[in-house]
Amino acid sequence: MSMLEARGLEVSYGQIKAVKGIDLNVNPGELVCLIGANGAGKTTTLKSLAGMLAPSAGDIHFEGKSISGRASHDLVRRGIALVPEGRGIFGRLTVEENLRLGAYARKDTTGIRQDMDRAYDLFPRLAERRRQSAGTLSGGEQQMLAIGRALLSRPRLLLLDEPSMGLAPILVQKIFEIIRRISAEGVTLLLVEQNAKLALEVSHRGYVLESGRVTLADEARALLANPRVRQAYLGG
Repeated sequence: MSMLEARGLEVSYGQIKAVKGIDLNVNPGELVCLIGANGAGKTTTLKSLAGMLAPSAGDIHFEGKSISGRASHDLVRRGIALVPEGRGIFGRLTVEENLRLGAYARKDTTGIRQDMDRAYDLFPRLAERRRQSAGTLSGGEQQMLAIGRALLSRPRLLLLDEPSMGLAPILVQKIFEIIRRISAEGVTLLLVEQNAKLALEVSHRGYVLESGRVTLADEARALLANPRVRQAYLGG
């Protein structure tokens, strides 16, 4: 059974239909990516899956139960966490305070402390800056913090929206190393990423979105070799 399944998903902004009846699924333990040009509907899709936008049609199931129209805070408690485009960190709070906000729905003090240690192990820079205001961090450090905060909710499904945006190449490589590590530890991931080559290289499967529709879906290695994908998204 798929962990996440969307069928006929449509999402609109007023009269503008941004997502036009897409089907997708993510199986437990998979790392799946959504690629496509700007405006293709990738972020809108992710926001809908995370409960930030209500679908105008279709249905979304998580672990066999419908979650269409559920609020995002409810979905966090069910095991879905989103790392949003633009990071969304709280600049006036410290690194540690931001991380603790990720665990707001949890009561297991020992588990939270263990997951804080895990976040600092994944991101040693955050450990060095734990008392520092998050707004003073570099872009790469803020992205690390956004991922670490999401992991503090102990998600079974992690949604990542453009984690490489605005980062220097060396930091992009670091972030993707962490994404590989999180996946290897058993967290299921759905990744939206403008850098199609990197996204497909770390993923098991991928979907190509064009103008709100899925136009291709295949194993990641097959999409990397697909002439149409290479021409449109890989510069080949």
